[in-house]
Amino acid sequence: MIINLSELNSLVGDWLADIRDVEVQNDRMRFRRNLERVGEVAAYEISKMLDFVAREVQTPLGTANCMVIKNQPVIGTILRAGLALHQGLVNYFDKADHAYISAYRKHNHDGSFDISLEYVSCPALDNKVLILSDPMLATGASLVKTIEHLMVYGKPAHIHIVTAIACTIGIEYVQRITDVPLTIWAGDVDDELTAKGYIVPGLGDAGDLAFGAKMQQ
Repeated sequence: MIINLSELNSLVGDWLADIRDVEVQNDRMRFRRNLERVGEVAAYEISKMLDFVAREVQTPLGTANCMVIKNQPVIGTILRAGLALHQGLVNYFDKADHAYISAYRKHNHDGSFDISLEYVSCPALDNKVLILSDPMLATGASLVKTIEHLMVYGKPAHIHIVTAIACTIGIEYVQRITDVPLTIWAGDVDDELTAKGYIVPGLGDAGDLAFGAKMQQ
């Protein structure tokens, strides 16, 4: 299932406009904060799909019957670009466990790239809800490799993918690779992908815009 958060008029549209705008992108702190906000909205929406249980809470004046999350999710991110979205998710799921994955594009001299995955830190995932954040879902290659690798840690009950911009090609690819129920939450969806795997109109390189340019080796 794909949920496009821009299909309904909301503040998400304002944040996405800023995230895409080449002039506003010069402000790294604002860029990161807007990604964080998208993560917060996604976290709230995802929370509606979780299981809840009743809990009695003692107040200064009596006892209150409250509904609380039954099992905390695992919040995972693909380094480094996903960190701002990850922070937005953690702002709301502040009791969750964390996972970190260093899946990235390793560029070749001919302009092609391979997905390199060199570091994973992850808790047990059996029957957990796994929420993965990556600001750009382009080809889907890094997410597919990440999900396949994380299955070593157990089979989640449900996987939620949170992204600022998704491409239809990447969405279709990710949806084909797992028998785990999967929901993709996108700030917006674009249809075009360049030969080098960049989303058009997209927003550019989210990692560089958030944290500065990197050297390619």
